[in-house]
Amino acid sequence: MKIAIIGAGKWGQALYHAYSQNNDVVITSRSTKDIENFVSLDEALFYEYLVMAIPAQAVRVWMEENFEDRGQKLLVAAKGIETSTGAFLNEVYGEFVSADRLAFISGPSFASEVQKSLPTALIISSTNLELAKKFVELLPSFIKGYIDDDVVGAEVAGAYKNVIAIAGGVCDGLELGNNARAALISRGLVEMTRFGEHFGARAETFLSLGGAGDLFLTASSQLSRNYRVGLGLSKGKSLDVILEELGEVAEGIPTTKALYNIAKKENIYLPIAHEVYNMLEGKDPLVCVKDLLSS
Repeated sequence: MKIAIIGAGKWGQALYHAYSQNNDVVITSRSTKDIENFVSLDEALFYEYLVMAIPAQAVRVWMEENFEDRGQKLLVAAKGIETSTGAFLNEVYGEFVSADRLAFISGPSFASEVQKSLPTALIISSTNLELAKKFVELLPSFIKGYIDDDVVGAEVAGAYKNVIAIAGGVCDGLELGNNARAALISRGLVEMTRFGEHFGARAETFLSLGGAGDLFLTASSQLSRNYRVGLGLSKGKSLDVILEELGEVAEGIPTTKALYNIAKKENIYLPIAHEVYNMLEGKDPLVCVKDLLSS
């Protein structure tokens, strides 16, 4: 099949590597990259299957300025909630493409390991299960693919785990121990499930690859950008310094702010996300831990 990857960051390049195993794949991005089969955006948009590896906060503007609807089927690879509106990505993309042409990929998948063809299992969610099945069939042999129709659950889990990952980095940076990290991740799973169910997601989705699988990975490894944000916060570094050192997008930061605003509006109890927000706003991480333990 002919597939175009839109976005040539680390995750976009990893998906390019994966889908190139058995398909005719090109890749494009805002700036030219020295990658085999790199093409112009105009050429990429003529492909029937598009993998959208655009950072969550840039999606709306990118679609408004660049997308030309030719009936393409889109696989959304970013994870996050639009900070300015509180909209999930399926809602943002849904303003430009019908739901039956949208699918979402999630699960434990560090880009560096996918680039090495190391085995993993991922889930592709869509209200159109035939489309989800098609994107699964195009995956390489080192990725086991599953399909599901709980798009909201996949969206919430994929976005929320980045927030818990920031907390995980803080936990380890403060040397609070294995017990504390396990407790944090467990309660983080409960918290993201509570949030997702509020918006109609199924509880079992959060025990799947896209929920618990991705959460356990992201919240406990320095390969995670968001985890490294937490490590920086635990050392008293400013967000500006952390992001400069990171040199990459950390979706957990804007997602935390989106969750904080949504929780206030909808009256949802999100204690971990609330304290991560407070840390991003400058509150002492040790005080945040104390307040979490007493809440």
